[in-house]
Amino acid sequence: MCGIVGISATVNVNQLLFDALTVLQHRGQDAAGMVTLDDGRFFLRKDNGLVKDVFRTRHMKRLSGTSGLGHVRYPTAGTSSSAEAQPFYVNSPYGIALAHNGNLTNADDIKQSLYESDLRHINTHSDSEILLNVFAHELAKEGRHKPLAEDIFNAITGVYQRCEGGYAVVAMINGHGMVGFRDPHGIRPLVYGKRESEQGTEYMFASESVALDALDFELVRDVAPGEAIYIDEQRQLHSHQCVPGKLTPCMFEYVYLARPDSSVDGIFVYQSRLRMGQTLANKILREWPDHDIDVVMPIPDTSRNSALEMATRLGLPYREGFVKNRYIGRTFIMPGQAIREKSVRQKLNAIGQEFAGKNVLLVDDSIVRGTTCEQIVEMARDAGAKKVYFCSAAPAIRYPNVYGIDMPTSEELIAHGRTDEEVGELIGADKLIFQDLEDLKKAVSSLNPAIEDFDCSVFDGHYVAGKIDENYLAMLASSRNDCSRQSDSDIIDLHNEGEL
Repeated sequence: MCGIVGISATVNVNQLLFDALTVLQHRGQDAAGMVTLDDGRFFLRKDNGLVKDVFRTRHMKRLSGTSGLGHVRYPTAGTSSSAEAQPFYVNSPYGIALAHNGNLTNADDIKQSLYESDLRHINTHSDSEILLNVFAHELAKEGRHKPLAEDIFNAITGVYQRCEGGYAVVAMINGHGMVGFRDPHGIRPLVYGKRESEQGTEYMFASESVALDALDFELVRDVAPGEAIYIDEQRQLHSHQCVPGKLTPCMFEYVYLARPDSSVDGIFVYQSRLRMGQTLANKILREWPDHDIDVVMPIPDTSRNSALEMATRLGLPYREGFVKNRYIGRTFIMPGQAIREKSVRQKLNAIGQEFAGKNVLLVDDSIVRGTTCEQIVEMARDAGAKKVYFCSAAPAIRYPNVYGIDMPTSEELIAHGRTDEEVGELIGADKLIFQDLEDLKKAVSSLNPAIEDFDCSVFDGHYVAGKIDENYLAMLASSRNDCSRQSDSDIIDLHNEGEL
């Protein structure tokens, strides 16, 4: 999970990109980057840290130009490295900069072919650099000094033919324009919008519609799976369905990743989370009609919408039992398990009088590793709760994610190979209730019947894109363990413009 943005405007875009990345900060807290294009020159700044810390006044002054890309990153390998920060740049053909959200499931095979057949060198472990070099090679094959829109689309068709997995991409081609495209399954989100200025129409790509809202761009629509949208240097829009697509968006966008004020593939995230609360309450009424729950409490912030709807449906009081320290980031996307565990009690503090002597139903959006849930249950008991019940608005997560979310190994998932009762015992809850997968699908799809299915691989082990088998998952786990043993260094390489 990362956040990407691309803007083609009539004014300098540095402040626009900064504002958009700040709005998308929830999608990645590890690193941030920005590249602008001015008079045929790219200006790049990227480094580890939050948006507000990476971009200082001295950097913003040098990031000139009316076109640019931005990226916020969270690490899927469990460690933090400034060398992996985006955007990436390649000088041939034309000069191309690219930012990417997602994961290529055949990255190793592509990297080998890039070296042996395309004679291209990859300098980092990032599959974003691999994707950039594939695009550059396919565009170079078109062989035109001034590429037409059809050349751009032909190159992206070549990318689709070589790249498997889930990905959303924005790229900037020096002297020619900006392009956004999305994998043929639409796993990772990408929208585009426009706004009118005195000098003409301006365009913007973003991971979520909330970034468009913040910059006063009008949401046009989501980029379709397998589609590319090209904004040429005169800011004329061209679109083409490069390969057939079937929309199966990532369900975890609705459960946790996206902001509630965003729209993803025609579904308002806030409404989807209300529906999750409704269906989960219905399950309790159906399977546990004689419950003794006294109060419903969310674990801030993502579960708040579901918890409020659950309380309404169950006819129970809704209370805020935990106060969140807003200066601590999202625990799930922090780099490294040790940091996640340490941050829980710094992030949340219990209001004792709301727990004292009550049977409390805690509602979370999902349970991934389970260590934070265990600490939260313990906090509720320490605050005086008589019984602690725990609800997850999502089903049990039992399988790794291979499309860019930090759930790459089964061993890290508390529900893998365990029953719901065993998971409940491990986190210390008196009772644990998971959402049913079919209920979740119906709840979200009811808001957009055009979506026939979702990528629910973390719940059911069915991977909609790429050839994923046990060998691949074992390789992924081994790779993650290797990366986790590596430590970042102070070496500044060709891809880290920390000294801009």
